[in-house]
Amino acid sequence: MEVKTKEVLKDRKYLLNGTSTPISFTIASRDTIRKRLLYYDEASETQRALRYARNQKSPFIDEQDDNAIVEQVVFIDGVLDVSRQNLILQKFLLMHPGNQKNGGNEFYEFDPEENAKQNIINLEQEVDALIMARTLPLNKMKSIARIYLKGNVDTMTVSEIKHDILVYAKTNPADFLDAAEDPDLELATVATRAIAEQYVLIKNGKDIYYNLKENKKKLMTVAYGENPADAFSAWLYSDHGNAFLSFLTKEFEDK
Repeated sequence: MEVKTKEVLKDRKYLLNGTSTPISFTIASRDTIRKRLLYYDEASETQRALRYARNQKSPFIDEQDDNAIVEQVVFIDGVLDVSRQNLILQKFLLMHPGNQKNGGNEFYEFDPEENAKQNIINLEQEVDALIMARTLPLNKMKSIARIYLKGNVDTMTVSEIKHDILVYAKTNPADFLDAAEDPDLELATVATRAIAEQYVLIKNGKDIYYNLKENKKKLMTVAYGENPADAFSAWLYSDHGNAFLSFLTKEFEDK
């Protein structure tokens, strides 16, 4: 049974992933025991073996006849141009496990229109981030700076904070917008300051202790694989941590 794929007749360009562009690079063109080349067919719920043969109508081995002429698929200087007349190679590359669309890391199809659309999205996101960065209240700028930027915010001038926030918004617009719109930003800021200013101490990377004049008790043990700052922040939000959160908030308001 032939798998139907969307066929738009046009010339296509494929590029190797990564920054290196070898003079010649050959990808696997047939399924073998040593190099499996399989495509999951949802219709039959089976993995089907692939093979590129220009004189066949299908890239599936089980749909090819005994006269299949297997050819190499070679990228020259990191590029492979495939004309609309060679639809079988386009089908083969569409299903190839090395294709980025299929989770592979060998190559991807370069689509100028799609590339332009993505560039527009990125530019609009950068503009949105810069506009938001310009209008953020100073206290929120400081909160983002404490968590996401280097340096001691308490020793920075207002101009330095604004500059660093604008640079961060420009270079990491998506992350900045997420941070600025995060409802838990202030809570995360309190947790970050408490750790940085040693109101609590993290020992052995997992045990968190109070570090107050009258209290040096163990506060909590962080679960394996969990970030201590994230775990501490979540604890502050709980009923057990509410009193300490109020205390820290008051402390930081007075500074």
